[in-house]
Amino acid sequence: MKKYVEMIVQYTEDGQIIPLAVRWSPEQLFEIDRVLDVRQAASLRAGGTGIRYLCRIQGKERFIWLEEDKWFVDTK
Repeated sequence: MKKYVEMIVQYTEDGQIIPLAVRWSPEQLFEIDRVLDVRQAASLRAGGTGIRYLCRIQGKERFIWLEEDKWFVDTK
């Protein structure tokens, strides 16, 4: 299932988008410790394609997708 989320990102001079934090709910904001990988990919579980970011958040690896102008995660 696709869950759209609010993101805090940084735009670099050369046009890269670096995610800094994900707002899971109004009360929950999780900082991204590190971006481990960025590539064009599909979400096989939730459907949809876009730029897939593999991020480390609180010691766990999670995928976050940028699909056109919206961010989403896949949930169970």
